[in-house]
Amino acid sequence: MSKSFFVQAAAWELPPFDEETRQAVAKLKNNASELEDAFYKDLDFGTGGMRGIMGVGTNRVNKYTFGKTTQGLSNYIKAQFPNETKSVVIGYDCRHNSKELAQTVANIFSANDIKVYLFTDLRPTPEVSFAVRHLNCHCGIVLTASHNPPEYNGYKVYWKGGGQIVPPQDSGIISAINNTFYEDILFKAKSEYITFIDHTIDKAFHDASVAVGRIGNGNRENIKLVFTPLHGSSVTAIPKVLKKAGYSAVNIIKEQAKPDGDFPTVKSPNPEEPEALQMAMEKANAIGADIVIGTDPDADRLGIAVRNEMNELELLNGNQTMVAMTDFILKKGKYTPEENAFVGSTVVSTPMMSVLANHYGVECKLGLTGFKWIAQMIEHYPNQKCLGGGEESFGYMVGDFVRDKDAVTAALLACELVAEAKSNGTSFFEVLLEAYVKLGCFQERLVSLVKKGKSGAKEIESIMNRLRKDPPKDIDGSPIRFIEDYATAVRTLVKKQEKEMIPLPKANVLIFIAEDGTRIAARPSGTEPKIKFYVSVNTTLNSTGDYRKTKNQLDQKINRILAKLGM
Repeated sequence: MSKSFFVQAAAWELPPFDEETRQAVAKLKNNASELEDAFYKDLDFGTGGMRGIMGVGTNRVNKYTFGKTTQGLSNYIKAQFPNETKSVVIGYDCRHNSKELAQTVANIFSANDIKVYLFTDLRPTPEVSFAVRHLNCHCGIVLTASHNPPEYNGYKVYWKGGGQIVPPQDSGIISAINNTFYEDILFKAKSEYITFIDHTIDKAFHDASVAVGRIGNGNRENIKLVFTPLHGSSVTAIPKVLKKAGYSAVNIIKEQAKPDGDFPTVKSPNPEEPEALQMAMEKANAIGADIVIGTDPDADRLGIAVRNEMNELELLNGNQTMVAMTDFILKKGKYTPEENAFVGSTVVSTPMMSVLANHYGVECKLGLTGFKWIAQMIEHYPNQKCLGGGEESFGYMVGDFVRDKDAVTAALLACELVAEAKSNGTSFFEVLLEAYVKLGCFQERLVSLVKKGKSGAKEIESIMNRLRKDPPKDIDGSPIRFIEDYATAVRTLVKKQEKEMIPLPKANVLIFIAEDGTRIAARPSGTEPKIKFYVSVNTTLNSTGDYRKTKNQLDQKINRILAKLGM
């Protein structure tokens, strides 16, 4: 370990750091590797916020690293809005230390003469996005580490439009934080600037969720559903919203209902993982439920299982859920031609979203990975009506009253689809299959390769460089038609070697599109030590009865593609 790590650690044994912190650093010195990991760098504030392991040190989540971020953000807000009464709203989920850290963050904002609206207990992330605009705030903060392990916490920033920060705010905030020192942090609260909020905002959010998501005409009392919040914040909202919308048979998994930052019943509190919904699936099979709903700790991701054509519960992936619910929204047609409606998605999600939107005569806008780009679409196109949007990683947003993925309203929309379909003698799954028959059967698969540490980062960089220097000539026998390199924002028509600019911000993403529509996308994860490969294949589906045979053929094709990629 180099001397600089000892210097960093030694500084934390002096003012302005408190006695508890100094003692913890002194104790940490007994383990050189842990000391190095805690101090070898600053905890990064990325383009949306920060996330890390809790503990003392510059590379850890604590009141000083969060405090430095909050002080820098306070400085930025004051510079951006010099002649306005400035305000922020703060929420948090079930993570350890979240309530105490939220109070610390509130104290710092108040010490900087910024009015704070602070939830007194955990709330869903989408409710904070909603509250930013509802309370006319300049900024919103959510303390959450999404579905990371229990030792993590995080700091997510929303701007005045209700979406997560995008350029130019992101770089401006990062610069302000980098120009802030620990001794600059104003910890002493001005209590007159802090207002605690709860039920008034809850009611407004729940009412809005029902108004936007309750679009079906089915018998809601006839639907039996199982819900698990996976120990997270959605328990404060989803049962109330479903009840308000008319769903009376909501069975909550008791063992997972209590908020708990240890997530004791699951390996990972992520509804993308089938294991996370195992208890809910068992309960649903026992009582004959129509649908299973599970959310992650901060209630932005939604996982569902519905009855398939064999009346068996089947877990859907994010692309399938997104397609079925978007089809339902577009089919209901609660928009006029004059509103120039659109739906949003991402470049690594299923291309069926664009095909579906085109079928209904609606635009599908595509952005980079992350809902902040869908929120930006709403800001950039105020004369168009956003009907909703989704991404493959189990995120969906209904309408535009929330400017982030919203498992609360999306859960209601899924139930609306189940209820109306059942009343019509069909099912959620059959609606999806009918869309496949109408527009083509699309199947996707995500493969994530974990590459930890510095060597892993170099390996990921090497993989991306190799794909750029020696791109595939075909995918499973179909010649490559387009290569989209978002790092240069250039789309190349391979056959003619014609190039055109991609009108999106630059990002480390590569997409190869074959003549038959097969796609491979590759991108390093922005929050985990992984490189992700997204494969999409499609073919015609003659009838819903042919789905299993057709799906098997597409799965075999994906297997061949992954085998050729060495996976």
